[in-house]
Amino acid sequence: MRRTPALSFLLVTVFLDMLGLGLIVPIVPALLTAVTEDAAAAVRWSGVLGSSYGLLQFVVSPLLGRLSDRYGRRPVLLVSLSCLGVDWLAHAASPSPWTLLLFHALAGACAGTNTVVNAYLADVTAPEARARAYGLVGAAFGLGFVAGPTVGGLLGTVDVRLPFLAAAALSFANVGYGWFVLPESRPGDRTTPLTLRTANPVSAVAVVLRRPVLGRLAYARCCADVARMTHQSTWTFFLTHQFAWSTARVGAVLAAGALAGALFQVRAVGPIVRRLGDRRAAVVGGLLGVAALAGTAFVTTPWLLHLLQAVGVLASVGGAAAQSWLSRLVRPDEQGTVQGALTGIGAATETVVPVVAGTVFAWSLTYAAPGLVLLGAAVFAAGSTFLLATTPDQQRP
Repeated sequence: MRRTPALSFLLVTVFLDMLGLGLIVPIVPALLTAVTEDAAAAVRWSGVLGSSYGLLQFVVSPLLGRLSDRYGRRPVLLVSLSCLGVDWLAHAASPSPWTLLLFHALAGACAGTNTVVNAYLADVTAPEARARAYGLVGAAFGLGFVAGPTVGGLLGTVDVRLPFLAAAALSFANVGYGWFVLPESRPGDRTTPLTLRTANPVSAVAVVLRRPVLGRLAYARCCADVARMTHQSTWTFFLTHQFAWSTARVGAVLAAGALAGALFQVRAVGPIVRRLGDRRAAVVGGLLGVAALAGTAFVTTPWLLHLLQAVGVLASVGGAAAQSWLSRLVRPDEQGTVQGALTGIGAATETVVPVVAGTVFAWSLTYAAPGLVLLGAAVFAAGSTFLLATTPDQQRP
């Protein structure tokens, strides 16, 4: 009885988080241009803001995961959501790019929702049901991705700061919802040590990587994150260059893909993983991802692009299956710690990969090879799949 409202809250949290972030995507250029009064400076500050968020998330995520093991998931999640609300209010009122940088970095430091949501789901779902639960989280993420930029663009036509106020209102509403609805998934364990070593992101990641099976899966997750971020950060540029599509058509293609992915994860991921098991489903998803990325690198016709996009949707089963597999290898009293380390790895890739991928894509255009960066993403996806395929399917020790 306690699990149903908990899962509903977690899905709403992921959806609103992505909706809140998506609301501001169309507005950031206009806001930074208004604040800096210089278009070139606005572009530079946009990159700095994005990197600061990812960097602080990398630094603090292991600590937030550890805190959720020590004090419980619920307080860490509610505090994180409250901090995000404060950050969006600060964006709306900020008079300078320096204050925007300060509060955006603080939002990254408080961005513990992914860490705690993954740990919470592991607490309240049976191992055989986790892939479906993580698939639902992926669907909520995708739906937020679709709705956020659309709503943000509409609100931004009224006032450039209105989307930030809307994002803040959504965050605080979710805090109130969670305060009354969300039960604690497991009591905190005050005997869990909280030291500088356990809070250090490098040490936390190293501890995970040193564990034989879990470490291989973490390396596989890192390779998959590199492939995902490479694709995500260059996809719109690739479509614009390869097909000369308008921004409206690019947006429609992205929205269609996200909606198809959300529907697939809601309806199909659970049954597929139950039939294949976590390991085989993760490998199959990885192979489909390699095929989608490698094929897209050479695509020249829209119909083939859409076919490969459908293959990419099917590949999303791999992420949910791999996350379920990872969660099975971790004791309940260390779920937050391990999930925090994994979030830190993801944050590091989100900080570094867009810069590198963008540079490689720009370089490849001089040689008329725009698909080169996507081929590189396929290589990382293949590395991830190889690690998954050669890792034994062990249970938690």
